[in-house]
Amino acid sequence: MTSPHADRLARLRTLMRDTGTDLVAIGPSSHMMWLTGLDPHGDERPVMLLVGLDHAGFLMPALNAAAARRVTDLSLHCWTDDAGPEAALAALVTECGATTPGLSVVLDETMRADFALRLLGALDAPRHRFSADTLGRLRAAKDAAEYAALKASAALNDAAVTAAFDALREGMTELDLQDIIHAFYKAHGARAEFTIIGFGESGAYPHHHTGDTRLAPGMAVLIDSGCRHMGYPSDMTRCGWFGGAPDPEFLNVAGVVERAVQAALAIARPGVRAAEIDRAARGVIEEAGYGERFVHRTGHGLGLDVHEPPYISATSEAVLEAGCVFSIEPGIYLEGRFGVRLEDIVILREDGAEILSGLSRALREA
Repeated sequence: MTSPHADRLARLRTLMRDTGTDLVAIGPSSHMMWLTGLDPHGDERPVMLLVGLDHAGFLMPALNAAAARRVTDLSLHCWTDDAGPEAALAALVTECGATTPGLSVVLDETMRADFALRLLGALDAPRHRFSADTLGRLRAAKDAAEYAALKASAALNDAAVTAAFDALREGMTELDLQDIIHAFYKAHGARAEFTIIGFGESGAYPHHHTGDTRLAPGMAVLIDSGCRHMGYPSDMTRCGWFGGAPDPEFLNVAGVVERAVQAALAIARPGVRAAEIDRAARGVIEEAGYGERFVHRTGHGLGLDVHEPPYISATSEAVLEAGCVFSIEPGIYLEGRFGVRLEDIVILREDGAEILSGLSRALREA
């Protein structure tokens, strides 16, 4: 394995020893990609990586083996459609030293249930949990290369969202504006990860499906979009007003949401619990009388996946560490009128939160 993957595997084994973990099992997922660089074809054929304290190897369908070998030098236990995976899995389990009864096993929480059950059935009375204190913890703290990619992706997204606000025209649809954003990504070597465009009352639905609503004077505009660039995603939400003087309540709501963002930023630093950041943002909105209109968590982690730990919610007990990357995105949604969400991605430094975007959160008026 090549750096950084060899280093990541070594660090995983250190955490395995610290947490008393005997085996880590990973399906075809961003976990596998992050740890080994391998992103195998995923279908119903069982594929998994098993990491023991002294050995790691793949259960691999034979038809994917040649492609996998070009990426990794870890052992491949191959199986064919006519033979099935049982013998290959048993050999891999033995090779990883996982035949002792009562092993402590970490399962990739994104793995297919049939893969996980097949593995658990091949072990002797295992104790299992998910990856939060091992692989998940490692992935939460981004290294310098990941930071550089996330920063570049955010900068490209800044430019795309700016271009989108500049392109607002009466009569265009939400889908028209989405097309402009996606074309901008493509022209700059990236691809769209997701886009939510909410004109007027559409913005009152946090996960609105961008559609045929046409832009007219006197409408709020919400743009929540992200691209994938250099292998990593971006994610940002900005709001504005189109045509005429903004609704006074829209301005008031936007001011409350901005203060909620600032409150979360002020408390975000290593050693703070995720729930405390959620509480800081939510407290501002509740004090302003809009508590029931803030209907989602304050944020989510971002890395190879757009949504990954840590989750910035009222119920999260996660203690944040330096290098954690996550969104701060409070919102207020007034059904039938408009929604305001302001979102930035931050990385935790020792002295607080660094915002990856360089684009102001100030409302855009067109």
